[in-house]
Amino acid sequence: MKHIYLSLALHNHQPVGNFPSVFQQAYEMAYLPLVQLLETHPAIRLSLHYTGPLWDWLIDNHSDFLTRLASLRSRGQVELMTGGYYEPILPAIPDADKKGQISRMNTFIKERFSAHPTGLWLAERVWEPYLAKPLAEAGIEWTLVDDTHFKMVGLEEKELLGYYITEEQGYSLKIFPSLKRLRYFIPWREVSEVIALLKELADESGTKIAVMGDDGEKFGVWPQTFEHCWQKGWMESFFSALEENSQWLHLIPLGEFARQFPPAGRVYLPCASYDEMLEWALPAGKSYHFTNLKHRLEADGRQDVLDYLKGGFWRHFLVKYPEANWMHKRMLWAHQKVYRATAKKQMDATQPSFDCGQSELWQAQCNCPYWHGVFGGLYLADIRAANFRHLVKAEYQANQILHGAQPWLHWEMTDMDFDGHSEVMIETKNQALWFKPSHGGSLVEWDLRIPGYNLLSTLARRPEAYHLMMQEKLSGKGNDGNAAIKNIHDGLRQRTELPPVFSYDKYPRVSFIEHILPLDITLDDFTSGQYQEAETWASLAYEKDLKPDGQSLVINLKQEGQLYDKTALRLEKALKVTLDGNSLGGFEVTYTLTNTGTNHASGHFGSEWNFNLLGGGHNPQAYYRLGNGKTDCLDTTFQEDSIAEVYLGNRYLNIELGLNTNPPARLWWFPVETISNSEAGLEKTYQASCLLLLYPFSLQPGANLSLKLNWSACPTPLHI
Repeated sequence: MKHIYLSLALHNHQPVGNFPSVFQQAYEMAYLPLVQLLETHPAIRLSLHYTGPLWDWLIDNHSDFLTRLASLRSRGQVELMTGGYYEPILPAIPDADKKGQISRMNTFIKERFSAHPTGLWLAERVWEPYLAKPLAEAGIEWTLVDDTHFKMVGLEEKELLGYYITEEQGYSLKIFPSLKRLRYFIPWREVSEVIALLKELADESGTKIAVMGDDGEKFGVWPQTFEHCWQKGWMESFFSALEENSQWLHLIPLGEFARQFPPAGRVYLPCASYDEMLEWALPAGKSYHFTNLKHRLEADGRQDVLDYLKGGFWRHFLVKYPEANWMHKRMLWAHQKVYRATAKKQMDATQPSFDCGQSELWQAQCNCPYWHGVFGGLYLADIRAANFRHLVKAEYQANQILHGAQPWLHWEMTDMDFDGHSEVMIETKNQALWFKPSHGGSLVEWDLRIPGYNLLSTLARRPEAYHLMMQEKLSGKGNDGNAAIKNIHDGLRQRTELPPVFSYDKYPRVSFIEHILPLDITLDDFTSGQYQEAETWASLAYEKDLKPDGQSLVINLKQEGQLYDKTALRLEKALKVTLDGNSLGGFEVTYTLTNTGTNHASGHFGSEWNFNLLGGGHNPQAYYRLGNGKTDCLDTTFQEDSIAEVYLGNRYLNIELGLNTNPPARLWWFPVETISNSEAGLEKTYQASCLLLLYPFSLQPGANLSLKLNWSACPTPLHI
């Protein structure tokens, strides 16, 4: 008789900062039903992985769930896998944090479940060859990746029914391939088809194993799967079928198989992730064409060609999305600060006993907002903001060791984002500001230390591969298939009504950006990006000069430009930061626009500011109010003339920003909304609120326009 082992490895995860209601929904629709079903099918054995954010939530909200898991583990039914506690992409974080996060997860599992995990769930199955060494050093014996990795080096599916040994500098690691065919069969195809596939893979040796590693959320949380898996009983039928075929189909946790059976061979795998991730990591146009090519080859049955096709590289997300790169490099910067503070604290016994920011740093390494595919990821403003919140808190805790309790002011220049140009960082005890003189002299980050918040965690509107696919579908050219229930990787869904034309940005949606605009421009022109600037100040490199005086620091920025008729203009802008007072933060801005040409110059001078205060979905906690008494939700669109005072805030965050402008300005206000993809489909997603202050000017040669802005940050007033 032919035999085969089957190992199911389910990964359960919720991002740091996700809404409690999302945790609860996933618990009710996927996590709890699985455990309940396992309790009634004692012959079903598998490997489970839960991430740290999910463990933390379960402890606070459903501690009995851990008791039930412990019972399943004690009777040998469940093997618990370890991983980076806050689910980081391991190649993207420093080695010390890799080992630290794995150690924290190991300690948790040992203390809660009296278990010593030997296997690791690799976040998003992002593999790079050198990982074998730090993983082995952390005590990891095995992990699993997708069969994509193995096929890239020439292995065929029949060779992927076992684990392989790899090594790095003499450190060895066992690696299991997870079969894509199984991942696409379970739970999307009929149970009988899954059993038939496993029977096809079985042989007389009795030493083969088929592995399916995937997200636990696909059993209830993904669209239509709760009804399919639980209400219509797919999972019950599947478990029953596994039991009925137990004479030849043997369920086994991965760690147990690794202990009992020898390896299938030695392997050295390339940098890779699962197949879909490699598509998403490509630039938008390349991703679109690559995906179409794969679909055509699949339709033609050309697996012989598909096995040699390779998509992108996970780290290219840091090129594709500059906002993700900035977050990543700020994480590395915070890492250095936290470890300097830790070293100083260890050397000085008089230092306070609080954490130096390591736990906050690790939470900021959660992978979700560093990339984007079929899951919202980077496009989810609250998830992005959560990572930054932990970064800001990590630095605040480290600064208490490095700088002490008294007010202080520090600045330095460094190429933070590794683009070959230096950024300027100005920080005090209560706030930090990061400028890019090389790109519009813009303000790219403004951190408030006390609430722990980056006000400029924004995202630009840019083309995506699925935009082209959706436009094809809407035009009737696309084909979504006719499957009754679909894998989220198959087809394209539309969750909300979409605009007929997608708007894209010409520059990053940061702040302290200047425009020279025609007098007849409209708000609609500006929001849609359908306008022509007299000078593209937002992308020019500015001359810079910093002037500290002990109590304050001024960054002076200057650039030359011209109008449509070549009339020369010079823009000088200065931002002054002083030692902290009673506010959470703030600064003064001075603009001087000078006509340095020989002709008369006229137009609109615009000062643009983009803030993310979590104002999407008409959040009633997120508001603006004007000096004239007008108030509404942040994600509204309006224009007002002669505005001297503007306030915007979020009661939940306990932050209110105040702006005073002299002279008063015409104010344009609108939400920056992307068309983004998620497992539920395409939808408009709030990223920021844009404030454009417009000042009409009419300047004779040699004349200038002078403006002053004053920004302040305070706790939300009690009466708001």
